[in-house]
Amino acid sequence: MPLDTLDRSPPAFFKQGPSSLSRLLLLAALALFLMVADARFHLVQPLRATIATVLYPAQWLALQPVQWAREFGGYLTDLKTARKTEEAARRKLAEQSMRAGQVEQLLLENTRLRELLGLRNRLEVPAQAAEVLYDATDPYSRRVVIDKGQLQGIALGAPVLDESGVLGQVTRVYPFVSEITLLIDRDQVIPVVNTRTGVRSVAHGDPAERGGAVEMRYISSSESVEPGDLLATSGIDGIYPPGLPVARVSDVDRHGDSSFLRVRAEPVARLEGVRHVMILAPLPEPTPDTTPPQADPAAAETMASPGGTRRNAEPRRSPR
Repeated sequence: MPLDTLDRSPPAFFKQGPSSLSRLLLLAALALFLMVADARFHLVQPLRATIATVLYPAQWLALQPVQWAREFGGYLTDLKTARKTEEAARRKLAEQSMRAGQVEQLLLENTRLRELLGLRNRLEVPAQAAEVLYDATDPYSRRVVIDKGQLQGIALGAPVLDESGVLGQVTRVYPFVSEITLLIDRDQVIPVVNTRTGVRSVAHGDPAERGGAVEMRYISSSESVEPGDLLATSGIDGIYPPGLPVARVSDVDRHGDSSFLRVRAEPVARLEGVRHVMILAPLPEPTPDTTPPQADPAAAETMASPGGTRRNAEPRRSPR
C-alpha cells in the first residue's frame, strides 16, 4: 500500500482542540487585557481579595513553622545575650566589691599606720615598722613571723608593739625574717604595773581558748585590783620602756582560803589578724662609771719614784 494513502490525522479521542500557537496568542491577549483592565478600572481587585481571603488560612499555616523557627532563634540569641550581660554584670560587681574591700582595708591600714607613727613619735626609743607575714608553724606556741631580720637591724629580745600596745618580743632573728613571741604565749613573761595603784607584778602568758590572755600571779589578797585597771610596762626588766600599755584587768578571782589573788587581763593589742607592727630597739644596758679619779701629776710622779722623791729632782751637792 502506498504511504500517501495512509490517514495521518489523529483519532477523535486524541484531538486537542486549537493549536498551541493559537492558544498562546489567545492567552497572551487575555493577560494583556486583564493587565490593562486592572490598571485602569481595577476590575480584578474583587477577585484578588476573594482569592487572598480563601488562601489566607493556608498561608497562615504555611508561615507558622517559619515564625516559630524565627522566634526560637531570637529566643536563643536573646538568652545568649542575657547570659553574657549577666556574666559581665557579675564580673563588674565582683570587681567593684573587691575594690570596695581593698579601699576599706587600705583605710584601716592607713589608720593603724598613722597610729603606729604617732606612737613612734611619742617614744624616745628608736623604732622601725614591719609587716607580719604569717603565723609560726608550731601549734603549741603563739608566734608570728615578720618581714624584717638581722640585715634590717632587728635585734634579739627587741620589744614589739602595735597601734594599741605591747604585742610581744622578738625571740628569733634570721637574716631576712624574725619570729615574734606574743605576750600570751605560755613562755612569755613581762613585768607590769597597775597604773591606778602603782602595784608591780609580773604578767604570764595564758593561751586560753578565747583568744588568750595574761595572768598576774602571786598578788596579795590585800592589794587593790579591780576589773578595768590598766596594766603598763614597769621598765624594771631593762627590755620594755616604762609606760607602754599591756593589758586591762578583766577578772579578779578572790579565794577565801588563799592569800593570793588570781588576776586575768585581756591584752590591749590585737593578737589576731595583726598586719603591721613596730619593732623597738633594745634599751641600752647601763654601764658603770669606771673612770679613775684625776690625780695631781706631780704627786703621781712623786709616788712613782723610789722613796717618795721626784724622779726628775736634782741630787743635792755637798759644799766643798
